[in-house]
Formats: sequence, structure tokens, C-alpha cells
Amino acid sequence: MFKYHCLNPIAAIGLNRFTAEYEKTANIAEAEGILVRSAAMHEMEIPENLLAVARAGAGTNNIPLDKMAEKGIVVFNTPGANANGVKELVIAGMLLASRDIVGGINWVNDNKDDQNIAKTAEKAKAGFAGTELMNKKLGIIGLGAIGGPVANLAHMLGMTVYGYDPYLSVEGAWNLNRDIKHVTDINVIFEECEFITIHVPLTEGTKHTVSKEAIGKMKDGAIILNFSRDLLVDEEAVIAGIKDGKIRKYVTDFPTTVTAGQEGCIVIPHLGASTEESEDNCAKMAVKQMMNYLENGNIINSVNFPEVDMGICRQKGRIAIFHANKANMITKFTAFYGEQGINITDMVNKSKGEFGYTMLDIEADTTQDTIKKLNEISGVIRVRVVK
Repeated sequence: MFKYHCLNPIAAIGLNRFTAEYEKTANIAEAEGILVRSAAMHEMEIPENLLAVARAGAGTNNIPLDKMAEKGIVVFNTPGANANGVKELVIAGMLLASRDIVGGINWVNDNKDDQNIAKTAEKAKAGFAGTELMNKKLGIIGLGAIGGPVANLAHMLGMTVYGYDPYLSVEGAWNLNRDIKHVTDINVIFEECEFITIHVPLTEGTKHTVSKEAIGKMKDGAIILNFSRDLLVDEEAVIAGIKDGKIRKYVTDFPTTVTAGQEGCIVIPHLGASTEESEDNCAKMAVKQMMNYLENGNIINSVNFPEVDMGICRQKGRIAIFHANKANMITKFTAFYGEQGINITDMVNKSKGEFGYTMLDIEADTTQDTIKKLNEISGVIRVRVVK
């Protein structure tokens, strides 16, 4: 029996996928799995029993990833589960920025008591005139689960689409329309495109990808869209660019004190994944990944450990070992089992950053003494008996 705890409300369509072998608990201290959306976990005391955290969404800034990895706790996210919801909002953001729809709606609300509002509107609407998306150049930084679909849809709307992604996967490339212009220099995006949207994870390397220098290279009247993370864009530089007339509009899904209420900024209250479909998809994906890990030791879509999939164990036992990513770890594990006279029938070892993960299928039961001796091997972080 596995016990799980929800730090946020998780869609029932996902939780209903748990089998009779799972029990929801209100006591986080006894949970082996935690499901979370936006709850902050950085100051939280980590339960000793905890094996996995599943984030029903893509971003994991609310989770202490290194701290979890140091304890051998796998953190999952759900990339792509909310992609369609975000994709549609990005297109809506481009329309809101290119045509003063918000200004027009506000005008109607302000003049609702005008008995001749229809006639008055005909005279006033010139003040809200905008431009169309067709034949405009859209630059997309990041062509993954969201950026790729945005590129394809924008192309269908008649835009010329430029894409920059040095880590574009083979699958991602196959899913792109062949007319998408893949560029290897991000400056082409900044210099050529009227619309620029960013779809990459927030890391130290991607922070302020849209910087003061990048804005300086843009065409006058550029429109910037940020539906990924606020810190990917230097918002102070954006505000300065708006005041200088360099930037026409900045559309973001992340309210901050820098942009909220500022002229030229269209700030949306983080609605990208706020659709019934997205929440359902994220919940289903999070639960599926957690179950696969707890039952089989397989790691799919983890942000702090490598991807490992050995399917269902058909042997007598399966051991999962979290360890430092350093030389001779595999040699130590195989030597240990060799000394015990236990045959290893299958094995996978992968690493991610400073951490490694090894799974072994063995022809023997695992005793407490075996676990103790494995834990004593230098570099081992945690040993888990999967079966």
C-alpha cells in the first residue's frame, strides 16, 4: 500500500487513476508521494518516507530540486500536458497586443450609459485601430512542447515564423511545419521579428534572455510575449523600451510589481494552464508518472534525476540506487552482488548533473543486511527496494 498527499487540489480525473493499492492521507509525514501544483515547498520539512513529488504542471520553481535530489526523492513535472491551453493563450496575447481590443472593451464599459453608443462608437473606434497578424514575422525562442505548436498555428495564420532552439529534439523537428525558419543565432529573432515569444525553462543560463541588449537590437514597435516565466525577461528594460517607443506592447502571464498596471503592458493573471482540459491532463500525467515510479522504479519526466525505464520487473527482485555521478559506481554495485553470489539479469544506469540512478533486476530477495551494505558504499545516497 502506497500513501500519497495532495498539497493543492488535484483534478479528480487524475486521482481516480490510483488503484486500490494507493491511499490518500491528510498526514504529510506518512506520505510516500506528494502531488502539488503551486504550493511552496522550499521551507517545508521533508517527510522521511517521501519517495516522489509530482508537479501537476511544467514549472518547478516552488520545489527545492537539489534538496530533494540529495535525499533521493524524484521530482516529476508534466511537460506538454498544458501545452494546448498555453498555445491558445499565446495566440490570444498576440491578438490583444496587435489590436487594441482591451482598450476598445474598456471604452464601451466607460460609455455604457450613452444612449447613442452605437453612433459614438463609429467615431471612437479609430482610436483603437491595430494591425493584423498575417504577413508579420514571429520569432519563437524555444520550440518544445509549447513553442512548436505555437509555431505551427502562427504559420497557419499566415505569419512568417522564425524559431531558435539549440536543443531541438528530433521528434520536435519532425512535428514542425517545414516552412518554419530554424535559425541558429538568437539575434536573428531579435533583429528580424515584429513579434517575439519565449518558451524555455528558467535556469541561470536563460534568465533575462530578453535583456536590455536584446531589446536594443529589436525593430521599433516590437511586441514581446512571455508565457513561460517572468525572469526570462528583464522587465525593467522592457518598461524603459515601452517609454522610449522601442516596444509597442509587452504581454505576460506573470503579474509583477514592475509590470502590473503599466502602460503598454498587458498582464494576465497566470491563466496559461487554467483550463479544465489542462488541469485534467496535468493531473492524469502526474499520477501516471508517480505510479510508474512507485511500482516499477521507472523515472519519466523527472527534473532532478535521469530518465530510466525498465518496464515491469519480471525477476524476483528489483533494486533502485541513487548515487553520486562519479566513476566506478557500477563496478562497486556489480562487485557487491558478485560477492553475494546473486545474479543480475538486467541493469540500467543513467546520470543527470551531479546525480546518478541505477536499477538492477536480480534473482534473489533483498534483505535488510543487503540494503545496509549497499548504503555503506561511498557515493550511495539512497537504496530503495522496488520489488
